[in-house]
Amino acid sequence: MEDVTMTVFPRLAAALVLTLAVAACGSSPGSRAVSGGLLGAGTGAAVGSLSGDAGTGALIGGGLGAVGGAATAR
Repeated sequence: MEDVTMTVFPRLAAALVLTLAVAACGSSPGSRAVSGGLLGAGTGAAVGSLSGDAGTGALIGGGLGAVGGAATAR
């Protein structure tokens, strides 16, 4: 268990930072939420597949990306 945590957590943290960085793509909070959600879902699925559960990773990443995209201001 420790090996998985030590390899997945840094990747998940990096993916989250990148997702939030590009979540600001869009001209309105709604479009930024959609683009952030899509980018987060893709990133979450990729990271989740490393730990064996891509679906959960996609759901978590999509949720975080959508919230991050909607919360960003121009």
